[in-house]
Amino acid sequence: MENSSQQTEIEQVKCLIIGSGPAGYTAGIYASRANLSPVLYEGMQTGGQLTTTNEVENFPGYPEGVSGTDMMEDIRNQALKFGTDIREGNVTSVELTGETKTIVIDNKKTIEAQVVIIATGASARYLGLESERKFRGMGVSACAVCDGFFYRKQQVAVIGGGDTAVGDALYLAGIASKVYLVVRKNYLRASKVLQERVAATPNIEILFEHVTQEVLGDDSGVTGLRLLKQGKDEVVVPVTGMFLAIGHKPNTDIFKGQINLDENGYIITEGKGSQTNLQGVFACGDVQDPTYRQAITAAASGCKAALDAERYLQTI
Repeated sequence: MENSSQQTEIEQVKCLIIGSGPAGYTAGIYASRANLSPVLYEGMQTGGQLTTTNEVENFPGYPEGVSGTDMMEDIRNQALKFGTDIREGNVTSVELTGETKTIVIDNKKTIEAQVVIIATGASARYLGLESERKFRGMGVSACAVCDGFFYRKQQVAVIGGGDTAVGDALYLAGIASKVYLVVRKNYLRASKVLQERVAATPNIEILFEHVTQEVLGDDSGVTGLRLLKQGKDEVVVPVTGMFLAIGHKPNTDIFKGQINLDENGYIITEGKGSQTNLQGVFACGDVQDPTYRQAITAAASGCKAALDAERYLQTI
């Protein structure tokens, strides 16, 4: 009688990288060059958040600019060149507390790794509007620093009322002709000093108690926002760009209960390095960076994580 029970496939690796994007791919480059034979699983979004950005002009080495997708493909190919084993697949469960780290891929394949580098990133929070999804990358952005330059002397809106939103509005005020700061509440949550700065900036208009109902646009991109004022009156503001600044959610749910996280879910790393509270487990990129969230800083932290992993392996 044939045995129908399925055997779980187990593979042993020296270095496992979870996640792609600039942090994961850079970790792959450095780990490969250190002869760590890294295996990298790309996760649900190959190339990470940057693949949703049409044009990147502030990453060194691309003086004419480059699309986020093309840049990630370049870094991915560089990781492949040096020997990173890049695979499709999602991590569905982990056990990272032991000396050998056990990671399950797509609920069927088990990886046993000596070191793990986490580069799962963070996802920008969106409003959840269908029109917002429609115009993502065509005027809807979650990164003012990344995309603000393309709205020079145009009217834009920033959604949010915290430090990030006010900081984005101040940044955009130096580029755009006018910035609408759309705030759900009747007050700003941002720090007092930022509130004073935004109040003193003539081309920023704060729209308190306004809720975004719809992103308006055509084939060329965003043309305006339909807002609900104080829950009753509809207002349309003409803008060509809408910047979301309502927070990011680090992709760390699967690690809860094992890795130390801060109050917002970001992985806590020790000092200036990438070491987590678990020996042999390192984190890099936006998953442990609530402050900068730039491709260049993510890539730099991927380098750190690979170097830290190499040094750790020399001690065991």
